Amino acid sequence: MNQIVRATAPDRLPPAPGRRFRRARHGSFGVLDIGSTKVVCLVARIESDGAPRVLGFGWQRARGVKAGSIVDMDAAEEAIRAAVGQADSMSDTRLSGVIVNLSCGQPDSRVAQLRWPIGGRAVTEADLRAVRGHGRRRAAEEGRETVHAVPLGFELDATGGVNDPRGMICDTLGARFHLVGAASASLRNLGACLLRCDIEVEELVSAPYAAALATLVADERELGATVIDMGGGTTSISVVQEDHLLHTAQVPVGGWQVTNDIARGLATPILQAERLKTLHGSVLAAPDDEREMLTVPQVGEEEEQLARVPKSMLVSIIRPRLEETFEIIRDRLDQAALGSDVGARVVLTGGGSQLTGVRELAMEILKRPVRLGRPHPVRGLPEHAQQAGFATTLGLVAWGAGDGRPPLDIQEGAESRSGLFQRLVRWVRDRV
Repeated sequence: MNQIVRATAPDRLPPAPGRRFRRARHGSFGVLDIGSTKVVCLVARIESDGAPRVLGFGWQRARGVKAGSIVDMDAAEEAIRAAVGQADSMSDTRLSGVIVNLSCGQPDSRVAQLRWPIGGRAVTEADLRAVRGHGRRRAAEEGRETVHAVPLGFELDATGGVNDPRGMICDTLGARFHLVGAASASLRNLGACLLRCDIEVEELVSAPYAAALATLVADERELGATVIDMGGGTTSISVVQEDHLLHTAQVPVGGWQVTNDIARGLATPILQAERLKTLHGSVLAAPDDEREMLTVPQVGEEEEQLARVPKSMLVSIIRPRLEETFEIIRDRLDQAALGSDVGARVVLTGGGSQLTGVRELAMEILKRPVRLGRPHPVRGLPEHAQQAGFATTLGLVAWGAGDGRPPLDIQEGAESRSGLFQRLVRWVRDRV
């Protein structure tokens, strides 16, 4: 088991600007990032100036997870329990509930245009819940569970541009909702696994949106940006503009595929392929690559049987996979038909963005300005846990602090107040 990492650098961060969000958590709370390569759990609390401070940190190599989805219940449970146990021990707490990232079930993004009869009276909170519920039911008919239903704007009869229609009179209420959902079966598997860990899911947050919350600056969130989170098993996309999440998508290609390509191309063990990628990986050819020789252990050979290959061979293996990834992303963005001005600036984050030359390759293929995005500092975390590979995790902390929530807070009705995963937990408990 990995040793608990003690946080030693919290007090050298400058005080965060006073910004308190309306729906920030009270007291301590936990976040759980279940990825394809690692499982991370943090315990945090909101301090007097509105900024979060991490009290406990747990990290485990992911097991039983592939492309964001659970494929081995026992192995995934073991990894989750270990990460949560580390965070509990460091923070001297006992987590019973967490905020969890959504990366399983082939998450998709759609904008629903809905109309609801009002009949000449004032629009109420119940009307807004009913419209949103109608959109959720339409998604459920297709086997999708809606995780986020973000209002993008309303129309009163023929009058558009309404941000909050409550208390206004009309005959018909039109609404645009951005619905983020995932396959119900995959969410139930996740719910079953967490139930076995004795953990309640308090909220579920889209992983690419969490990465955006962690890396975008205020002007980018207002003017528009596309965040590409290059993870271990998947690469996810989120488009944010005017502080709204407009689109998300996920590509089932990540750092693992690059490592696997290296292992196959150089006939070396997976662990050695990961080491080569981390230490020498690049997508840019250099004049010295043909002369720079790398020592490569061979699969099945004795330890002293080492091959020597030029670095250019490693580059020739890595670059095609990343070219393919960015071409798929380009096509997904084109299919979303958001317009050339929406999210025109690209921010790369995630562990895969650390390879030399990735920014330049992204600019070449996407034809957009690109920068590398590192998460905003969070108090109480060691330096190595604030790198790009932890963007989603730190975005979950930001969400717990109240950041990124829709400006129009449509309160849940009595029937749905318990939340998505409490319903999933009940479903699992009835059948498992």
